[in-house]
Amino acid sequence: MLSLLAFICEEVVAECTLCGGLYFFEFVSCSACLLSLLLLLVYCTPLHDSVDGGKMKSSDFYITLGTGCVFLLASIIFASTHDKTSAEIAAIVFGFTASLTFLLDFVVMFCEKRREAQLKKPESTARAEALTEPLNA
Repeated sequence: MLSLLAFICEEVVAECTLCGGLYFFEFVSCSACLLSLLLLLVYCTPLHDSVDGGKMKSSDFYITLGTGCVFLLASIIFASTHDKTSAEIAAIVFGFTASLTFLLDFVVMFCEKRREAQLKKPESTARAEALTEPLNA
């Protein structure tokens, strides 16, 4: 939603002096919005049942990281090249907010992944060695 708002605010900009940052921000915000919409579509439809859950989680993990980093970069570039109009400032605010939200979502997924890995980790090897020793030793 935030990437869509950033895209809409950026589209309102009528003219620019250094347009490279604006065009890069436009591309990234539109791509982020479309990728998020695609992931949402897969998660909220029966299509999710036909896709491998592990691959879907992995794809979501890396797409979220990549989108957050590139969106943050695009927001920084656009913030350094904008003409200080209200539409540009609003787009930059939504851009930074969206990129931080993507990165926060990545951190949450990373923590969940670590927690799952710790739950799957076998017990310590000291216990296994103690079980293999003879009882009358």
